Amino acid sequence: MTPVDRSEFNRRIFLAGSLAAGAGLALAACSRTATAPGLTSQPTSVNPALADAIKAAEAARPHTGRTVTATLNPRPVTVDLGGKVVKTLGYADTVPGPLIRANVGDELVVTLTNGLTKPTSMHWHGLALQNDMDGAVPATPDIAAGSAFTFKFSVPDAGTYWAHPHVGVELDTGLYLPLIVDDPKAPANYDAEWIVMLDDWTDGVGRSPQQILEDLEKGGMGAMGGSGSQGSMGGQGSMGEQGSMGEMGASGGDTLLGGDPGDVTYPYYVVNGRIPEAPSTFRAKPGERIRIRFINAGSDTAFRVALAGHRMKVTHTDGFPVVPVDVDALLIGMGERYDVIVTAADGVFPLVALAEGKNAVARALLTTGVGSAPAADFRPSELNGTVGTVDMFSPAPEVALKFTKADTEMVADLTSSDTAYQWGINGPFPDNKPFTVFQGQQATMTFANKTRMWHPMHLHGHTFAVYKPDGTLGARKDTVIVIPNQSVKIAILADNPGYWPLHCHNTYHAEAGMSSTFDYLV
Repeated sequence: MTPVDRSEFNRRIFLAGSLAAGAGLALAACSRTATAPGLTSQPTSVNPALADAIKAAEAARPHTGRTVTATLNPRPVTVDLGGKVVKTLGYADTVPGPLIRANVGDELVVTLTNGLTKPTSMHWHGLALQNDMDGAVPATPDIAAGSAFTFKFSVPDAGTYWAHPHVGVELDTGLYLPLIVDDPKAPANYDAEWIVMLDDWTDGVGRSPQQILEDLEKGGMGAMGGSGSQGSMGGQGSMGEQGSMGEMGASGGDTLLGGDPGDVTYPYYVVNGRIPEAPSTFRAKPGERIRIRFINAGSDTAFRVALAGHRMKVTHTDGFPVVPVDVDALLIGMGERYDVIVTAADGVFPLVALAEGKNAVARALLTTGVGSAPAADFRPSELNGTVGTVDMFSPAPEVALKFTKADTEMVADLTSSDTAYQWGINGPFPDNKPFTVFQGQQATMTFANKTRMWHPMHLHGHTFAVYKPDGTLGARKDTVIVIPNQSVKIAILADNPGYWPLHCHNTYHAEAGMSSTFDYLV
């Protein structure tokens, strides 16, 4: 299939607004501000067929008739990270922002009023929602400073999701929140729930995210990876063809990522907005089964997470159930989510999130009885045990992707410049060409990492199945880690029409060109 030329991108930006109107959703409150090079003119052509297809896809989703509403006001805020008070951007005076919760088929109505001095957006990460509500260009125009926009869509799938901006480097602030979609018909097989959001933190403490990006661009570290502060390539932890990892050490020099662990060394790594010296505490009773929902909201850091004194039974990847697997720890890249069940022991137990390859930790505490917490830099032995990664998991039978044979095969070469801080998917955005499909097609995409750094690759509006090394289809995901000099193949059903971003979920890589789009042709 021949990709459409990227010169069409300006036309598609206009279509995003037109599609929303075609779906009966007004965008009159929004003004469009370009967030990537070359987004200037907006011809007035319209594609009614695609607008109709988007309306039909929304109508086919479950609808309970129940509405869940929320109001958000992104703005400058002052937050306490646990004795460290910082000025940042947020949806509330706490980080993360307020939890949004709904049932499958509920209509979510969220009004966002932009209290920032620059454009923003709100992407509903992981949801296979209607295209014009995705909250990212080209599907949804950005929201100008002082303007408001109401997102309105049904939530189709149960699971652990989250929301965050999709403009510049705004994600590397306090602008993120958890989104949980429940299935009332699902069995209640746990006693308590703990939502754990992991993050790397610099805003209001060290360099601002914009300063970091400018420094990276000046340093020209694209091909080597790293900002110079990391320096080493780290330990070469082998993942096999698709990412298989066994038992690895958790010392500062080892990394499971097969290369440079990141571009940025952060002043703090936090769990639920708290630094290790002042951790948040989750209280439960001994013997209770706790569902922990892990979300990595970081911008440049993978976390290896373990709960001292406990094994974790992995039950979900990126919202979708898997055949349960017991692990000691989990490797979680930016944008990924994992749900686990633990049976609480008696005492005080640190939940430790090792900033992979960066020789630092974030932590929280599980308290079920008497006891004292170890030092803030404590690293439990579970970090050195069996680490759960995507290739270890198989989908639960009821959510296995109904994929038979590919109608089209795509290759996404992940690239970097030798001379500048520039990344790409078959070349840097916006000069690369989009991937194109027709509605109803079955497609495969192979991410081939040609760089010396790892990349968490995220596709909007879809979940995909990750091929295992033996060629079988594995877990359902929307974000997957691709380590250096390796490839990961995914299977996609083209069942959600529109224009969808495809990008690395490293905030700085995406901003420096590692982006594309996954476009439906009608």
